Amino acid sequence: MESNAKHWGGGREQAVTTELLAVGFRNFIALNRVIAIVSAGSAPIQRLVREGKKKGTVIDITSGRRTKAAIFMDDGRIILAAITPETISGRVAAVGQEGVHARAGGEGEI
Repeated sequence: MESNAKHWGGGREQAVTTELLAVGFRNFIALNRVIAIVSAGSAPIQRLVREGKKKGTVIDITSGRRTKAAIFMDDGRIILAAITPETISGRVAAVGQEGVHARAGGEGEI
């Protein structure tokens, strides 16, 4: 899925294209804003997520399921997803190689 927006910079209109990636439960993330996709199981990541929850910078899109991935965005937000980092990276690769967007599904139609 692509989103087209117009950006006004320097007196000229520029088209900005954002690639959106399905990350489960009809939720999408902007690929150009992603810094890292990591497993949520390690103690340092869990600590960052706890701190982010206190600050209000965590977005939980797991729909009550177990968190398998933490996605760090360029604005400091952390998105918690119920699909594995490997699944997300596979969808990113599908978008990049085929020019089509990865569809939700695979892991229990998330």
